[in-house]
Amino acid sequence: MATVKLKGNDVKITGDDLRIGDFAPEVNVVLSDLSEKTVGGKKDQLQLIIAVPSLDTPVCATEARRFNEAVAKLDNVDTTIVSMDLPFASKRFCTTEGVNISVGSDFRTKRFGISYGILIDEGPLFGLLARAIFIVDKDGKIAYIQLVPEITSEPDYEDVLNFLKKQI
Repeated sequence: MATVKLKGNDVKITGDDLRIGDFAPEVNVVLSDLSEKTVGGKKDQLQLIIAVPSLDTPVCATEARRFNEAVAKLDNVDTTIVSMDLPFASKRFCTTEGVNISVGSDFRTKRFGISYGILIDEGPLFGLLARAIFIVDKDGKIAYIQLVPEITSEPDYEDVLNFLKKQI
């Protein structure tokens, strides 16, 4: 079982152990209008999947705004933020913050968290998602993984965006 840190303390995460080159599991997440979107699998474009614990925290909100702004300049990238937030809260966040990229929730089944190996398995954030970034190529294979070691830290945006730009 893998671990990340929450304010310096180890926290176990559970689920499948995905690696670069593995096929990205196809999982449905719930959008703010209660429809479903499939992330992972083979698509006609690159997929940027951004997992966050909750958009209702300063770090996650900052991350969502920064990626929203950055990916607006990129063509042919299907971007989805996934959290355990209820779709109603996600909709309110996107409206308030001007976030236009897809925001999905894994609240119904936790299948995304388990399939991508980032479901927090203990501590105060038990049941939420660890902070992680996945890039899935057009063939449906995982091309990039960034599991942020400290949940309260932002990801390495530059690394993610540079990788994406090289793939486009």
